[in-house]
Amino acid sequence: MLAAERRQDKMTANSEVVVSEKSHKVHNLAFGNLSFSNERPVFEDKMLERQHIKEHMAGAFRIFGRRGYNEGPAGHMSVRDPVDKHTFWINPLGVHFSAIKVSDLVHVDADGQILSDGNQSPINAAGFRIHGELHKARPDVNAACHAHTVYGKAWAAFGKKLDMINQDACIFYNCHAVYDNFGGVVFEGEEGKRLAQALGNNKAMILQNHGLLTVGETIDEAGYLFDLLERTCQVQLQVEMVAKACGFDKKIIGEDEAAFTYYNTSHPAELYSAFQSDYNLEVDLTGKQFLQ
Repeated sequence: MLAAERRQDKMTANSEVVVSEKSHKVHNLAFGNLSFSNERPVFEDKMLERQHIKEHMAGAFRIFGRRGYNEGPAGHMSVRDPVDKHTFWINPLGVHFSAIKVSDLVHVDADGQILSDGNQSPINAAGFRIHGELHKARPDVNAACHAHTVYGKAWAAFGKKLDMINQDACIFYNCHAVYDNFGGVVFEGEEGKRLAQALGNNKAMILQNHGLLTVGETIDEAGYLFDLLERTCQVQLQVEMVAKACGFDKKIIGEDEAAFTYYNTSHPAELYSAFQSDYNLEVDLTGKQFLQ
Protein backbone atom coordinates (compact mmCIF):
# COMPACT_ATOMS: atom_id res chain seq x y z
CA MET A 1 0.00 0.00 0.00
CA LEU A 2 1.28 3.46 -0.90
CA ALA A 3 2.10 5.90 1.88
CA ALA A 4 -0.65 8.25 0.69
CA GLU A 5 -3.17 5.40 0.79
CA ARG A 6 -2.08 4.49 4.31
CA ARG A 7 -2.56 8.09 5.37
CA GLN A 8 -5.95 8.15 3.68
CA ASP A 9 -7.02 5.04 5.64
CA LYS A 10 -5.92 6.74 8.85
CA MET A 11 -7.74 9.93 7.94
CA THR A 12 -11.09 8.29 7.26
CA ALA A 13 -10.82 6.10 10.34
CA ASN A 14 -9.83 8.81 12.80
CA SER A 15 -11.49 11.98 11.53
CA GLU A 16 -14.41 13.40 9.61
CA VAL A 17 -12.20 14.05 6.57
CA VAL A 18 -13.38 12.12 3.51
CA VAL A 19 -11.58 12.27 0.16
CA SER A 20 -13.26 11.52 -3.16
CA GLU A 21 -12.08 8.48 -5.09
CA LYS A 22 -11.35 10.89 -7.96
CA SER A 23 -9.11 13.14 -5.86
CA HIS A 24 -6.04 12.23 -7.90
CA LYS A 25 -7.56 13.18 -11.23
CA VAL A 26 -6.25 16.47 -12.58
CA HIS A 27 -9.67 17.49 -13.86
CA ASN A 28 -10.85 17.49 -10.24
CA LEU A 29 -8.82 20.69 -9.84
CA ALA A 30 -10.46 22.35 -12.84
CA PHE A 31 -14.03 23.60 -12.93
CA GLY A 32 -16.25 23.87 -15.96
CA ASN A 33 -17.47 21.74 -18.83
CA LEU A 34 -14.23 21.84 -20.83
CA SER A 35 -11.21 19.54 -20.83
CA PHE A 36 -7.97 20.68 -19.21
CA SER A 37 -5.03 20.97 -21.63
CA ASN A 38 -2.20 20.46 -19.14
CA GLU A 39 -2.75 16.79 -18.39
CA ARG A 40 0.16 14.37 -18.70
CA PRO A 41 0.21 12.79 -22.18
CA VAL A 42 0.36 9.05 -22.83
CA PHE A 43 2.62 7.89 -25.66
CA GLU A 44 2.44 4.71 -27.70
CA ASP A 45 5.60 5.65 -29.60
CA LYS A 46 8.58 5.59 -27.20
CA MET A 47 10.70 7.74 -29.50
CA LEU A 48 8.07 10.47 -29.39
CA GLU A 49 7.97 10.10 -25.63
CA ARG A 50 11.76 10.48 -25.49
CA GLN A 51 11.58 13.70 -27.50
CA HIS A 52 8.83 15.06 -25.26
CA ILE A 53 10.86 14.24 -22.15
CA LYS A 54 14.01 15.88 -23.51
CA GLU A 55 12.12 19.03 -24.48
CA HIS A 56 10.60 19.32 -21.03
CA MET A 57 13.96 18.59 -19.41
CA ALA A 58 15.60 21.41 -21.39
CA GLY A 59 12.68 23.64 -20.44
CA ALA A 60 13.16 22.77 -16.77
CA PHE A 61 16.81 23.82 -16.99
CA ARG A 62 15.80 27.14 -18.54
CA ILE A 63 13.31 27.73 -15.73
CA PHE A 64 15.97 26.90 -13.13
CA GLY A 65 18.36 29.29 -14.86
CA ARG A 66 15.77 32.06 -14.85
CA ARG A 67 15.25 31.44 -11.12
CA GLY A 68 18.99 31.77 -10.44
CA TYR A 69 19.55 28.15 -9.41
CA ASN A 70 22.83 27.76 -11.32
CA GLU A 71 25.98 27.54 -9.17
CA GLY A 72 29.06 27.00 -11.34
CA PRO A 73 29.45 23.32 -12.24
CA ALA A 74 27.13 22.22 -9.42
CA GLY A 75 23.57 21.11 -10.03
CA HIS A 76 22.10 18.55 -12.36
CA MET A 77 18.92 16.89 -13.55
CA SER A 78 18.46 13.41 -14.92
CA VAL A 79 15.63 11.57 -16.66
CA ARG A 80 15.33 7.85 -17.24
CA ASP A 81 15.20 7.04 -20.94
CA PRO A 82 11.81 5.56 -21.95
CA VAL A 83 13.37 3.48 -24.73
CA ASP A 84 16.18 1.93 -22.65
CA LYS A 85 15.21 2.25 -18.99
CA HIS A 86 18.71 1.26 -17.83
CA THR A 87 20.07 4.54 -19.20
CA PHE A 88 19.32 8.18 -18.48
CA TRP A 89 19.75 11.71 -19.84
CA ILE A 90 21.66 14.34 -17.91
CA ASN A 91 23.06 17.83 -18.48
CA PRO A 92 26.60 18.38 -19.81
CA LEU A 93 29.31 19.73 -17.55
CA GLY A 94 30.00 23.45 -17.82
CA VAL A 95 26.86 24.66 -19.59
CA HIS A 96 24.76 27.25 -17.74
CA PHE A 97 21.20 26.16 -17.01
CA SER A 98 19.96 29.20 -18.95
CA ALA A 99 21.73 28.07 -22.12
CA ILE A 100 20.82 24.37 -22.23
CA LYS A 101 19.03 23.08 -25.33
CA VAL A 102 17.62 19.67 -26.20
CA SER A 103 20.69 18.95 -28.33
CA ASP A 104 22.97 19.57 -25.32
CA LEU A 105 21.57 16.67 -23.27
CA VAL A 106 23.88 13.71 -22.70
CA HIS A 107 22.74 10.07 -22.83
CA VAL A 108 24.61 7.88 -20.33
CA ASP A 109 24.39 4.23 -19.29
CA ALA A 110 24.55 2.71 -15.81
CA ASP A 111 28.35 2.48 -16.01
CA GLY A 112 28.80 6.13 -16.90
CA GLN A 113 29.54 5.54 -20.58
CA ILE A 114 28.43 8.36 -22.88
CA LEU A 115 26.13 6.92 -25.55
CA SER A 116 26.34 7.93 -29.20
CA ASP A 117 22.76 9.17 -29.65
CA GLY A 118 23.22 12.15 -27.32
CA ASN A 119 25.57 15.09 -26.98
CA GLN A 120 29.20 13.95 -26.86
CA SER A 121 30.21 15.92 -23.79
CA PRO A 122 31.56 15.05 -20.33
CA ILE A 123 29.14 15.15 -17.42
CA ASN A 124 29.46 16.10 -13.76
CA ALA A 125 31.09 13.20 -11.87
CA ALA A 126 29.14 13.88 -8.68
CA GLY A 127 25.97 14.17 -10.72
CA PHE A 128 26.47 10.72 -12.18
CA ARG A 129 27.18 9.21 -8.74
CA ILE A 130 24.05 10.73 -7.22
CA HIS A 131 21.63 10.19 -10.08
CA GLY A 132 22.98 6.79 -11.09
CA GLU A 133 22.36 5.38 -7.62
CA LEU A 134 18.95 7.05 -7.35
CA HIS A 135 17.76 5.47 -10.58
CA LYS A 136 19.02 2.06 -9.44
CA ALA A 137 17.43 2.29 -5.99
CA ARG A 138 14.09 3.76 -7.11
CA PRO A 139 12.65 2.13 -10.25
CA ASP A 140 9.53 4.27 -9.71
CA VAL A 141 11.63 7.41 -10.12
CA ASN A 142 12.15 8.57 -13.69
CA ALA A 143 13.53 12.03 -12.96
CA ALA A 144 15.64 13.78 -10.34
CA CYS A 145 16.70 17.39 -9.75
CA HIS A 146 19.55 18.60 -7.56
CA ALA A 147 21.00 22.08 -7.16
CA HIS A 148 22.81 24.29 -4.65
CA THR A 149 20.21 27.03 -4.30
CA VAL A 150 20.46 29.99 -1.93
CA TYR A 151 17.53 29.28 0.37
CA GLY A 152 17.94 25.53 0.09
CA LYS A 153 21.54 25.78 1.27
CA ALA A 154 20.56 28.18 4.03
CA TRP A 155 17.83 25.94 5.45
CA ALA A 156 20.00 22.84 4.92
CA ALA A 157 22.51 24.30 7.39
CA PHE A 158 20.07 23.41 10.18
CA GLY A 159 19.64 19.78 9.13
CA LYS A 160 15.91 19.97 9.86
CA LYS A 161 12.71 19.08 8.04
CA LEU A 162 10.27 21.79 7.03
CA ASP A 163 7.26 22.72 9.15
CA MET A 164 3.77 22.46 7.71
CA ILE A 165 3.11 26.19 8.00
CA ASN A 166 1.17 26.80 4.78
CA GLN A 167 -0.81 24.98 2.14
CA ASP A 168 2.08 24.65 -0.31
CA ALA A 169 4.37 23.15 2.33
CA CYS A 170 1.83 20.34 2.78
CA ILE A 171 2.86 18.90 -0.58
CA PHE A 172 5.94 17.72 1.37
CA TYR A 173 3.93 16.36 4.30
CA ASN A 174 5.56 13.11 5.42
CA CYS A 175 7.33 12.79 2.07
CA HIS A 176 10.59 14.69 2.52
CA ALA A 177 13.73 13.53 4.28
CA VAL A 178 16.95 15.03 5.64
CA TYR A 179 20.37 13.62 4.78
CA ASP A 180 22.48 14.64 7.77
CA ASN A 181 25.75 12.94 6.88
CA PHE A 182 27.57 15.38 4.62
CA GLY A 183 30.62 13.57 3.32
CA GLY A 184 32.03 16.14 0.93
CA VAL A 185 31.66 16.21 -2.84
CA VAL A 186 30.02 12.98 -4.02
CA PHE A 187 32.84 11.37 -5.99
CA GLU A 188 32.34 7.84 -4.64
CA GLY A 189 29.56 5.42 -5.47
CA GLU A 190 29.05 4.55 -1.81
CA GLU A 191 28.10 8.13 -0.97
CA GLY A 192 25.58 8.05 -3.81
CA LYS A 193 24.13 4.84 -2.36
CA ARG A 194 23.82 6.44 1.08
CA LEU A 195 21.98 9.39 -0.43
CA ALA A 196 19.57 7.07 -2.22
CA GLN A 197 19.02 5.09 0.98
CA ALA A 198 18.35 8.26 2.97
CA LEU A 199 15.79 9.40 0.40
CA GLY A 200 13.84 6.19 0.90
CA ASN A 201 10.37 6.42 -0.62
CA ASN A 202 10.23 10.20 -0.28
CA LYS A 203 9.85 12.75 -3.08
CA ALA A 204 12.26 15.33 -1.70
CA MET A 205 15.33 15.57 0.49
CA ILE A 206 17.22 18.34 2.24
CA LEU A 207 20.94 17.59 2.08
CA GLN A 208 22.53 19.04 5.19
CA ASN A 209 25.33 21.53 4.36
CA HIS A 210 24.75 20.82 0.68
CA GLY A 211 21.47 21.61 -1.10
CA LEU A 212 18.15 20.18 -2.23
CA LEU A 213 17.03 17.09 -4.14
CA THR A 214 13.65 16.14 -5.61
CA VAL A 215 12.44 13.16 -7.63
CA GLY A 216 9.35 12.28 -9.62
CA GLU A 217 7.75 10.13 -12.27
CA THR A 218 8.41 12.94 -14.75
CA ILE A 219 10.90 15.79 -15.02
CA ASP A 220 7.87 18.06 -14.79
CA GLU A 221 6.96 16.66 -11.38
CA ALA A 222 10.53 16.70 -10.07
CA GLY A 223 11.11 20.21 -11.45
CA TYR A 224 7.95 21.63 -9.94
CA LEU A 225 8.73 20.00 -6.59
CA PHE A 226 12.25 21.43 -6.60
CA ASP A 227 11.07 24.96 -7.29
CA LEU A 228 8.42 24.63 -4.60
CA LEU A 229 10.93 23.16 -2.13
CA GLU A 230 13.31 26.08 -2.64
CA ARG A 231 10.54 28.62 -2.05
CA THR A 232 9.26 26.68 0.94
CA CYS A 233 12.75 26.88 2.45
CA GLN A 234 12.70 30.63 1.78
CA VAL A 235 9.35 31.05 3.56
CA GLN A 236 10.50 28.87 6.47
CA LEU A 237 13.60 31.02 6.95
CA GLN A 238 11.56 34.21 6.85
CA VAL A 239 9.05 32.83 9.34
CA GLU A 240 11.85 31.75 11.68
CA MET A 241 13.38 35.24 11.59
CA VAL A 242 10.08 36.99 12.30
CA ALA A 243 9.16 34.51 15.03
CA LYS A 244 12.49 35.10 16.78
CA ALA A 245 12.55 38.88 16.31
CA CYS A 246 8.93 39.51 17.31
CA GLY A 247 8.29 36.64 19.70
CA PHE A 248 5.49 35.27 17.54
CA ASP A 249 4.46 31.62 17.68
CA LYS A 250 4.29 29.61 14.48
CA LYS A 251 0.88 28.15 13.71
CA ILE A 252 1.46 24.60 12.48
CA ILE A 253 -1.20 22.97 10.30
CA GLY A 254 -2.88 19.99 11.98
CA GLU A 255 -2.07 16.41 10.99
CA ASP A 256 -5.46 15.68 9.41
CA GLU A 257 -5.51 18.95 7.50
CA ALA A 258 -1.94 18.49 6.28
CA ALA A 259 -2.68 14.91 5.21
CA PHE A 260 -5.86 15.98 3.41
CA THR A 261 -3.99 18.74 1.57
CA TYR A 262 -1.13 16.40 0.66
CA TYR A 263 -3.52 13.77 -0.66
CA ASN A 264 -5.31 16.24 -2.90
CA THR A 265 -2.30 18.13 -4.28
CA SER A 266 0.66 15.76 -4.52
CA HIS A 267 -0.27 13.14 -7.11
CA PRO A 268 2.29 12.89 -9.96
CA ALA A 269 -0.34 13.81 -12.54
CA GLU A 270 -1.26 16.97 -10.64
CA LEU A 271 2.38 17.96 -10.18
CA TYR A 272 3.04 17.38 -13.89
CA SER A 273 0.13 19.68 -14.62
CA ALA A 274 1.35 22.30 -12.14
CA PHE A 275 4.65 22.59 -14.03
CA GLN A 276 3.10 23.32 -17.43
CA SER A 277 2.36 27.02 -16.95
CA ASP A 278 6.05 27.70 -16.24
CA TYR A 279 7.11 25.48 -19.14
CA ASN A 280 4.73 27.18 -21.57
CA LEU A 281 5.93 30.59 -20.40
CA GLU A 282 9.52 29.53 -21.07
CA VAL A 283 8.53 28.43 -24.58
CA ASP A 284 7.02 31.87 -25.20
CA LEU A 285 9.86 33.87 -23.62
CA THR A 286 12.58 32.04 -25.55
CA GLY A 287 10.75 31.65 -28.84
CA LYS A 288 11.24 27.86 -28.53
CA GLN A 289 15.01 28.37 -28.72
CA PHE A 290 15.76 25.65 -26.15
CA LEU A 291 13.90 23.04 -28.24
CA GLN A 292 16.76 22.93 -30.76
